[in-house]
Amino acid sequence: MATIAADTAPRTRRSTGPGLLPYLLSLPALLVTIGILIPFATAVYYSLQRYNLAFPAGRRMIWLDNFVALFGDGRFWGTIQASLTYTVLTVGVQLLLGLGIALLLVRRSLINNLMSVLLILPLMVAPAIASLMWKLMTNPNFGILSYFVTSLGFTDFRWASDPASAMFTVVLVDTWVYTPFIAILLLAGLRALPRQPFEAAELDGVPRSFVFFRITLPMLLPYILTASLFRMLDSIQQFDIVYAMTQGGPGDRLMLFQIRAYLEAFTFTNIGRSAAILMVLWAITFALSNVFIKQWLRLRARAHGRA
Repeated sequence: MATIAADTAPRTRRSTGPGLLPYLLSLPALLVTIGILIPFATAVYYSLQRYNLAFPAGRRMIWLDNFVALFGDGRFWGTIQASLTYTVLTVGVQLLLGLGIALLLVRRSLINNLMSVLLILPLMVAPAIASLMWKLMTNPNFGILSYFVTSLGFTDFRWASDPASAMFTVVLVDTWVYTPFIAILLLAGLRALPRQPFEAAELDGVPRSFVFFRITLPMLLPYILTASLFRMLDSIQQFDIVYAMTQGGPGDRLMLFQIRAYLEAFTFTNIGRSAAILMVLWAITFALSNVFIKQWLRLRARAHGRA
């Protein structure tokens, strides 16, 4: 009996010793969560106030009046439309280009590996710096892109300074910067797909179009949703590219969520209204994220045979 007790005592100490380990490992995530929730709760609190730095004595709780004023303002509906249009265009164009680039580079070779490395270069440039670079290239007076466009017969093409072409210009810059991100994600997805269905289709002489639409795309769809979710979250909150190119203009043509919130806070010193705009942005982002995540979970369940 003494021997049994001696053998079990160390085991008891070892089994109870690591009890704190899961909590210690989750401590960094808890601190990050707290660091996120504190500014979020502060923004919610400010959005319910009349809080203007120019008139501190008038600060008081007005509850939902900021939101009522926003949704009664036609310019804010223009902001919603511009932000959603920008998001749809950038994500759609970048998905098509990224998928095409990934399909071109899917075969492993020296040239493809070199191109995959060069593909990352735009991601190494800060978006604000890239925007200033494109702003110089599209300058109507001395920009090299303006020179090429003029030589093709398009005279007086004013790029971001024209309301008709401003959205096209900023989408072009965003596409140049972030298409490599989607291409790299989809390339990793393509190279991770199992080879057996493709080998069987090749042996049976199945047309390539059938293989692409019936085998490749369905298997790649979770990667496409993941890339779309990341880019959607970034595009709908876009600030640096658009602000560096146009400051939200011409007029209110590119007055996206982040730009309007920035101007309300730092130009008009209206902190309450700025916080309310960001809360609306959060609600839209939260709803769109849930849609993407539910679709991704449904695809994963179908892949595991549970749908």
